Amino acid sequence: MTQGVCESDNKMEFETVLNNELGQFGMYQLINILLLAVPAAASGFMAGDYVFTAGRLPYRCAVPLCDQQPPDYSPEWILNAIPERSTGFEDCSRYATILNTTTLPNNTCSAELFNRSMIIPCDGFVYGRTNTVVYDFGLECQEWLRALAGTLNSLGAMIALPLAGFVSDYFGRRISVVFFAFNVALVGLVKAFSVNYTMYVVLQFLHTAIGGGLYSAAYILATELVGPKYRVPTSATMSSMFALGQALLGGIAAAVPEWRKLTLTLFIPVFSILSYYWIVTESHRWLLSKNKNCEAKTVLERAARLNKRKISDNAMTILLTSIPKLSKEKSDISNRPLFIRVIKSPVMLRRCCTTPVYWIATTFIYYGLSINSVSLSGNMYLNYVLTALIEIPGYWTAFLVLDRLGRKVTLFTGYMLCSICCLAFSFTPDNMFVLSLILFLMGKFSTGVIFTSLYLFTSELYPTRHRHSFLGFSSMLGRIGSVVAPLTPPLMVYWSGIPSMLFAIMAAIAGLLILTQPETRGLKVADTFEDAERIGK
Repeated sequence: MTQGVCESDNKMEFETVLNNELGQFGMYQLINILLLAVPAAASGFMAGDYVFTAGRLPYRCAVPLCDQQPPDYSPEWILNAIPERSTGFEDCSRYATILNTTTLPNNTCSAELFNRSMIIPCDGFVYGRTNTVVYDFGLECQEWLRALAGTLNSLGAMIALPLAGFVSDYFGRRISVVFFAFNVALVGLVKAFSVNYTMYVVLQFLHTAIGGGLYSAAYILATELVGPKYRVPTSATMSSMFALGQALLGGIAAAVPEWRKLTLTLFIPVFSILSYYWIVTESHRWLLSKNKNCEAKTVLERAARLNKRKISDNAMTILLTSIPKLSKEKSDISNRPLFIRVIKSPVMLRRCCTTPVYWIATTFIYYGLSINSVSLSGNMYLNYVLTALIEIPGYWTAFLVLDRLGRKVTLFTGYMLCSICCLAFSFTPDNMFVLSLILFLMGKFSTGVIFTSLYLFTSELYPTRHRHSFLGFSSMLGRIGSVVAPLTPPLMVYWSGIPSMLFAIMAAIAGLLILTQPETRGLKVADTFEDAERIGK
């Protein structure tokens, strides 16, 4: 008992001295967060570029008897030659031409020229536009194959997150940002020169597999630089930059629609983040947790100068010894493999089994709503921008309420609101467009509240020394949701409300599970495994 009290006193002494001597937020924190906002935005490019580079194209069967040169995608006679459907006309089939018909009577492509009882597959195509891989690599009428790009994007991210945890926890937060930024830029550059669809999807997988840790690396570093009072606004800022990056992606795609040029425009500038090795500060918390006291002292002194403060010798001694002291007090336990420590701790084992469920539900809903958002507007670029921007009010709503209501109440309310909106959307008639739009955007707004809160809540449940690894574990399993999300649109064949109903069910399950975790509002950051176990006690 005495030892636990001593550890708590050391921890409180460290936090008090750090906040008093350095300041919870100043010029030092502001400069670094502004710099880290860039990789956060760049991560938004990688998360959604396939929506445009592998986007579905408007195409139809070529009708040699009637098509002029160059052919028009939607001529007046189109429904005479191609079967009608609720959203226009068929993509992959047409009516058979009546035999021995080689010329157009009166230069008119009339319905009498076709056998409307016989539908045949296309033997050629006419495009409304030709700016994605669908045209270049011949993916007409192969929707499942085209959707593979999005699925592999999410599968790659499952590998990226544990890799990000390893690199960040063992080599440092700054190295992690630079490493993943280089991978994002390099693979993006090579992807622009894909010669076939196999090469494109392999690089799509590789892009997120070795570059997908960029956002989490920047996020962890940003939140570790600020004091407890500013962790929520910092989290909201980083999440907003990710959404802004996605909105910027939509704007750039509208200006540079051809997929190869778009890819180059998005990812070549990311090479500039390599300069962060020299200009971004390493996390002093990570340095201290690794007993790198000389480097930590240099970082703290530089931070104090930027914040126009001076750390006294006595305070510096406390800062340099508190976290290492806590690590040494239980070195025999700390040297055990992390997996064994989790298995032997009922509290951490239960936590590690629960947090991934939140992430699976959240990514499933988030990406599912994004994928199904194409029905909101005829302009895919504007539609994408709007669905990205609606997240930002959600992020800042989380900022306003997280410290007032707490993490658990905010997350529970966000999940339940999302569940209600998705459930109502499932039963809203197609002709009630305004109501459908409001419900859809409210559901997407809720995901903004949830994502900001969930990143922060998950980070606060785990210790500094292994925080990125635990966050990476939860996020990695959470990618199961984003892998499954692209499979929801085909279910609309059976009932248009199935995807939204699934989103509603998952949101409700996650909301109820949130109630099983401890509240972390106002608590000090857990620096050791033992600190994390004591959260809520």
